[in-house]
Amino acid sequence: MSGIRSKNTKPEIRIRKALYARGYRYRLHSSKVFGKPDIVLRKHNAVIFVHGCFWHGHDCPLFRLPKTRTEFWKNKINGNRKHDKKVYSRLKEDGWRIATIWECSMRGKWQMDFKELIEKLTEWIESDKTSLELSGKQP
Repeated sequence: MSGIRSKNTKPEIRIRKALYARGYRYRLHSSKVFGKPDIVLRKHNAVIFVHGCFWHGHDCPLFRLPKTRTEFWKNKINGNRKHDKKVYSRLKEDGWRIATIWECSMRGKWQMDFKELIEKLTEWIESDKTSLELSGKQP
């Protein structure tokens, strides 16, 4: 598990490249913003989190609790969920707009078309909506 990155993951890099190609400029993992979001768009007062479905306990086909050390993993993932809620509420208090892109939206059986995903994300960035959550399509 030590080989799994928390920063600069493949889904995160893919999102960053697409945003950069569309002219957006951003900061990465800014320590000046509470929770160190993956992408910070100060000009648009927006932050973007690219979450792994396993690590953040997303209710989707990519999340499955391990059969071994189940109690440990339950506590770990619930702790991550509590931390996410704390970070989101603090960012909202500070006036940030928050987008969450789940791993299942870019990978797996229910993934979205990547162009469609980026289109929805850029529409949200340009809008005044306070939040956006993109996850995989489910039947």
